[in-house]
Amino acid sequence: MILDLQNFVPVLAKQNGQLYIFDRARSKYLVLTPEEWVRQAFIDYLESKGYPINLMQIEQNIAYPHRKKRPDIVVYDRVGNPFLLIECKAQSIVLDLPTRIQAETYNSIIKAPYIALTNGQELHIYEMASQTPLPALPAYPLC
Repeated sequence: MILDLQNFVPVLAKQNGQLYIFDRARSKYLVLTPEEWVRQAFIDYLESKGYPINLMQIEQNIAYPHRKKRPDIVVYDRVGNPFLLIECKAQSIVLDLPTRIQAETYNSIIKAPYIALTNGQELHIYEMASQTPLPALPAYPLC
């Protein structure tokens, strides 16, 4: 699906010639990169769709055999189960099979029922049990 994140208004700061963007989920400034802009804009988008920011984990380390991995965003339901894993890419990156494999690799540990891939322009969502592409984000579970 086509995604429009242009209404996102980031909180920016400049320090020593470097531009930073405020991450509301982690309450800190991060170096502004193209991927970070997409991640922060998508967090804002998720909130607009009823996903609570306090139930999002951003770039949390997960144990993967012989290395550490960091999914961009994992949204949990209200009882603490993973609900949606999101892989963010810069706007210049095509959402291709390797991107999906990357998200599925992370999800082999997380075990969320849904994964999403975004580059800030497109959004691809998959229901994992059936591997079915979805036309829109699943509604956030109320319980």
